[in-house]
Amino acid sequence: MTHALVQFSPTNERIRRPILNPIRLAALLAAVLGVVLPSPALAYIGPGAGLGAIAVTVALLLGVVLLVIGLVWYPLKRLLKRKTGDAAKSVGKDGSD
Repeated sequence: MTHALVQFSPTNERIRRPILNPIRLAALLAAVLGVVLPSPALAYIGPGAGLGAIAVTVALLLGVVLLVIGLVWYPLKRLLKRKTGDAAKSVGKDGSD
């Protein structure tokens, strides 16, 4: 017995539809085979294109690192400045070190 998705019609009768119809099964099989059995490209990348690809990859990685630093470090820096500024003000009002 195959697994089926059970639905009800407007007259409250059960309608059985297969979960994986043949078209979906064929598409899934083609996608899996395309990923599992790749063919070689047999292409040549010259030194200029290779160095350009490496430079772009390094630039993207550096951009992501700087983005994370910007999103994490600067709000922390502002928070720390605010706390140390409050501590300095309270010491100054007291008159004691």
